[in-house]
Amino acid sequence: MSFRAVVISSLILSLGMNSAAIAENPTLPLAQQKVWKDWSYSLALQAATWGAPLVIMYALRYNDTVGPKAKAKPNAIWRMENISTPELSKQAGYVTPNVNTIYGFGFMDLRQEPVILEVPNSHDRYYLVQLVDMWTNSFAYVGGKATGYKGGKFALVGPGWKGQLPKNVKRIDCPTPWILVQPRVHIFKNGKLSLEGARDILQQIRTIGLAKYNGKKPIASVNYLYPAPQFSDPNLPVSALSYKDPLQFWDLLSIALSENPPPTDQITALLPMFKSLGIEFGKPWDRSKVPPEVLAAMSDAAKNIGDMLSNLPMGTIYKGAFIPPPSIGNPKNDYKTRAIVARVGLTANIPEEAIYWIYTQDSQYQFLNGSHKYTMTFREGLPFYAPGFWSVTMYDSKNNYTVPNPLKRYMLGSDTPKIKKNADGSFTLYIQTQNPGKDKESNWLPAPPGQFYLIPRAYPPKPELIKVLTDVNAWPVPVVIQQAK
Repeated sequence: MSFRAVVISSLILSLGMNSAAIAENPTLPLAQQKVWKDWSYSLALQAATWGAPLVIMYALRYNDTVGPKAKAKPNAIWRMENISTPELSKQAGYVTPNVNTIYGFGFMDLRQEPVILEVPNSHDRYYLVQLVDMWTNSFAYVGGKATGYKGGKFALVGPGWKGQLPKNVKRIDCPTPWILVQPRVHIFKNGKLSLEGARDILQQIRTIGLAKYNGKKPIASVNYLYPAPQFSDPNLPVSALSYKDPLQFWDLLSIALSENPPPTDQITALLPMFKSLGIEFGKPWDRSKVPPEVLAAMSDAAKNIGDMLSNLPMGTIYKGAFIPPPSIGNPKNDYKTRAIVARVGLTANIPEEAIYWIYTQDSQYQFLNGSHKYTMTFREGLPFYAPGFWSVTMYDSKNNYTVPNPLKRYMLGSDTPKIKKNADGSFTLYIQTQNPGKDKESNWLPAPPGQFYLIPRAYPPKPELIKVLTDVNAWPVPVVIQQAK
């Protein structure tokens, strides 16, 4: 018996209808159609929350690696030549970047062979190579606090691979057949801007297939025939989840799900919940086989999930600051956190390697907007381990990119030593669209005319800062104060 028939049969008693009437008119009464659509919408929202990170990573991979405008081929790294200016952020399709480092992005296809990752001795310049699975879990690190800055060689091994690795490499087992390798290299060293030095280190972070590394014939390249995401607005980042046809969200989820399976317990215990949406592991999603009421609900859920995730709170709310939970970076089955972070802060790090939180509101819980002026006073800079950094960065809420401004200033922090301090050693940032004047310009963080948000961060943080994720009183978290006009 079909799912539709089961639902209809279960309604016979409550509706006072007999089976003959149902047989003559198989269409559900309008009231029951609404109930079915409402229930399906609720279920589709949960499925979209669970699957959104995977769909976002699919779109990022298409944008950067396998699409017609790919920045680098699979198993290679695209290296950004500068910090994430508004223009470069748009090219990458990557949201909420820090601007203290230059980034690299490389999607690795580990289905045929492992990939060897080589990193250099940076002579104490900060760098970090984040390894992210296709569900946005940061499952391992090279560099940073994890392995330091002396360099080394690491084998990225996909699920199920059996073979022998060279003796001089360290094995890293990867949860999904595709992963993202994401280097970050600090553009400052010993307090001085050194962009060329950062580029040199980034160039030395390399990936090479195992066969080629062993001096053998490289494995033949694969012809990737992935459907192109059709975005409703190409100026928005890939994480916006805004498609011309909202149902494409489910098409892409089905493809990506079969290629990069979640953990077994999610396949056996969670995925059966979504069977009534036509979503099954290992089977393509076929919209023609989904009842129209359910299909309409799935379209609405896909259409709304991006905006919902960008506005959902998470973690602890403290006077306008949203402090994330400790699961950030490697959320695993914390699906809500995983989805929100993928939407507004894609590939966030784990707390041991970096700390972030976000201000979308001022201390009175009013949304931050360039039509107002704000101040933010820090008792001290965010505590971090050398040779890292801390900063506060400005982002435009409409696209999650950095904000164009005449000073080309996107952040303030340890890399801007000219910040003026108050008599007690604290310092005040001036957050507004217009220059506050020469006496305050050194502490000015330019804002866009509309809605914006701020993110403080530290790489790598000291323990007292990590404790903020569970105790907001562990370190003096500043607040954003709106100034009287």
